[in-house]
Amino acid sequence: MRINRAGRDLLYCVLGSLAGLLGFVVVVYTMAPGVALSVTVVATVLGLTLVTLSLRISLLLGTLHRRLAAGLLGVTVQAPPSFQPGTGILNRVDRRLRDRAGWRAVGYALAKLPVAAVQGFAVSLAVCGLSDISYPVIWLLFRHHPPGTHLGPMVAISPVGFAVNASSWPQTLLAALFGLTQIGAGRWIAAAINAADKRLIQDLLGPTTMAERVSELERTRALAVDDSAAALRRVERDLHDGAQMRLAALAMNLGMAREKLGADPDTARELLDAAQRNATDALADLRGIARGIHPPVLDNGLAAALDSLAASSAIPAVVHAAIGERPSPAIESIAYFCAAELMANAIKHSYADQITLEIYSGQAGLLVLKISDDGVGGADRSRGSGLDGLTQRVSTVDGRIDIDSPGGGPTAVTVTLPRRS
Repeated sequence: MRINRAGRDLLYCVLGSLAGLLGFVVVVYTMAPGVALSVTVVATVLGLTLVTLSLRISLLLGTLHRRLAAGLLGVTVQAPPSFQPGTGILNRVDRRLRDRAGWRAVGYALAKLPVAAVQGFAVSLAVCGLSDISYPVIWLLFRHHPPGTHLGPMVAISPVGFAVNASSWPQTLLAALFGLTQIGAGRWIAAAINAADKRLIQDLLGPTTMAERVSELERTRALAVDDSAAALRRVERDLHDGAQMRLAALAMNLGMAREKLGADPDTARELLDAAQRNATDALADLRGIARGIHPPVLDNGLAAALDSLAASSAIPAVVHAAIGERPSPAIESIAYFCAAELMANAIKHSYADQITLEIYSGQAGLLVLKISDDGVGGADRSRGSGLDGLTQRVSTVDGRIDIDSPGGGPTAVTVTLPRRS
């Protein structure tokens, strides 16, 4: 059943006020004791635990508010960058306490209380109004008594304490008019407070502010520089330890074969055979290095590259692709390497029977890659499974990775990238 705009506003007021009240109570009862205990010597650990718990709950409630706003108000607010936990307990706690998105979500939970109160008032006006406009019908159905019968008046209710008494059927029409006025006021207040709530969601639960954005760009630029330097070192090492040594052996074998060519043809033939093997191995090494820089399979497009990746998987894999316009080469390369790494993780750790690769065009010019499996779950980016490295790689182009992998499975990893780097 399709709900009109006024109905969606009022329904959002109901759900939003309940979620806001819940968020305020949870945050106050976890954050306030946490801050109080964290400044003490004895209970610092307990206090910091409560503070980090409050930050995590606030982020989850922020996700709920964004989804309510998207589903009922039609406003889509992009989530802030996903939290990067780091490694080690102290590092994780430090990053959580410095997570600006979490503190902004706490701010929204606190600011939501007066908004929830006004939303609740708007709903109560509409409910009272709906009750009041039914009075004429109720009078005709249930209060049509013989003359001389004395009945108490019907009272038109209102959340503001104002009441209209109806002792006759004509007076119930005044009560119904009063009810219509309350419904109109409730609709207007709901639309106004929801507009203010949307602004709060965009400011506190959406992408980071300009200062945070600059800080994030500085961090991702540093990661991009480090990633490029590591890639160059890896290529240099592979060339030095692989192709260069094989080519040197090739040159030595050819030189010795030339010296033995007249005096010892059999030894010369063996040296030429060894030189041929060295040449073949050197070519294989060079091809491997070239694939590490830019896989040739991407020349046919990302969808074809993922099909090739799935075909070579040790676990049965299926690909669903709806990419549309082709992304930039850099984005294609990152998406392919993410898919390859995530599939390798699934094959190594998941004990799955099926892997599914989905890639499609998301909202606002985004490319979404989702890799899921029916394995044992428990994937964690802090356990050295390569997820932390992938997170750093996609962050260099303003992308993010979201992991949903409860213990017992299934696992779903979603990589969100811009279509243009």
